[in-house]
Amino acid sequence: MGAVSKWTSLILILQAFLALPISSKPEELAQIPLNFLNFAKRPEVFDWMVGIRRKIHENPELGFEEFETSRLIRAELDRMRISYKYPFAETGIVGYVGTGSPPFVAIRADMDALAMQELVEWEHKSKVPGKMHACGHDAHVSMLLGAAKILQEHRRELQGTVVLVFQPAEEGGGGAKKMVDDGALEHVEAIFGLHVSASHPIGAVASRSGPLLAASGMFEAVISGKGGHAALPHHTIDPILAASSAIISLQHLISRVADPLDSQVVTVAKFEGGGAFNVIPDSVSIGGTFRAFSKESFIQLQYRIEEVITKQASVQRCNATVTFNANDHQKPFGICPVTVNDKDLHEHFQKVAGNMLSAHNVLEMQPVMGAEDFSFYAEVIPGYFFYLGMKNESKGKFELGHSPYFMVNEDALPYGAALHASLVTSYLQENKPKPNQPKSVSFRDEL
Repeated sequence: MGAVSKWTSLILILQAFLALPISSKPEELAQIPLNFLNFAKRPEVFDWMVGIRRKIHENPELGFEEFETSRLIRAELDRMRISYKYPFAETGIVGYVGTGSPPFVAIRADMDALAMQELVEWEHKSKVPGKMHACGHDAHVSMLLGAAKILQEHRRELQGTVVLVFQPAEEGGGGAKKMVDDGALEHVEAIFGLHVSASHPIGAVASRSGPLLAASGMFEAVISGKGGHAALPHHTIDPILAASSAIISLQHLISRVADPLDSQVVTVAKFEGGGAFNVIPDSVSIGGTFRAFSKESFIQLQYRIEEVITKQASVQRCNATVTFNANDHQKPFGICPVTVNDKDLHEHFQKVAGNMLSAHNVLEMQPVMGAEDFSFYAEVIPGYFFYLGMKNESKGKFELGHSPYFMVNEDALPYGAALHASLVTSYLQENKPKPNQPKSVSFRDEL
């Protein structure tokens, strides 16, 4: 009995030792990112992340169709014994690592591919005609799973709960909005997200406090007239002329209506109408995107786009109907808001990334007119989005996203995984549970 008691005591002591939290001393907190990076660079961990990324790359799926990608993610979470809820927004997954108690902090990856034909010839080229991971979402999933592995390895040290958000349909489908509506952010008080970047060097990151990416919306207009023979234009009401006048006037919204110091964009990227050289069609359609860095400017721009198109059509005796924000699948999702980085999270990011990469590799960037539906999360809770460098000229040129020649520098995967894990681990250390908070929140493996 005495021997049993001794073994029991020893086990309890070991368990208590293993459960000891990471020290909150500044010098020891500063060591976390480097320790996590070293873990992520282990050959077995790196090769595992690369393998996941390549499997996803070979089998790309469009927004809300990521069923096999979602299945792969859930299988990996099962292997790591990480609990999760599924589905959110049709194919999305939310995993949980840590105590199951507050505080809750999230990290996010998007899963969808683009409707593009890959033109890169390599062993793991897309096997699906007309679909390609041309924006790095395959790498984002791989890095979030890499972070999950790091966090699960150190789960006894977490002072709260990390929420792993795997999101569908970032590319114009409003997947983040649907994730929020389905309750993916329940109990979460902050969220981090990243995107690979061919504009910044490997081992560097870039972001800023405040507005980072623009609000974005889409519009489509059908302009109707009266068709007829091209030799007898006076017997027709020409919708092509009306559409051309509208397109020119839309550009005046930026050059003569918008404040030059308030960045805005209107781009007409679609013009369809007619099928013969000698026939004026009954109608044409035009469409494009509009972007701005403030909600007020965005709303005003949307109003003026409709006004310009309908009134320019009227001048040419045509009728016009304007529709906003319907994606390729004709599922309305509304606008993508401005992506705004929280000031306090920016300071946290600079500190953690600086400890991992050194301060000179933590770059301040200017706002860009691109859009990201991560903004839907950051509208609800404090959020922070950053770019992970992958440029390495010794490995050749890496194309920007949405190119059929886009490639991921897989050497960036350990950096992304370790940064994800470091940001949330340090966040939990610095935001320990408050008095009177619930001790735990229950969650099931699947909904």
